[in-house]
Amino acid sequence: MDEQELRKRAHDLDVTVWVGKGGLEPVVEEASDQLADRDLIKVKFLRAARGGTNVEELATELAEQTGADVIETRGNTGVLHR
Repeated sequence: MDEQELRKRAHDLDVTVWVGKGGLEPVVEEASDQLADRDLIKVKFLRAARGGTNVEELATELAEQTGADVIETRGNTGVLHR
């Protein structure tokens, strides 16, 4: 499945992982479990999680920790695919 098709599928997805002030560490296992169940998840990065970084950096780091790829980031949301 190409990236454009994945973006279309992601459009209708609900956010299932929220990254808050605790950062990425508390959600890595949950995101990994969700990626095992379904190949595409949407992650919301709350303002408190960002600190001095941006959504793209956080999404990339989460993807690396879960063995996934970042399909897109838009606003405060990222889409990961495994």
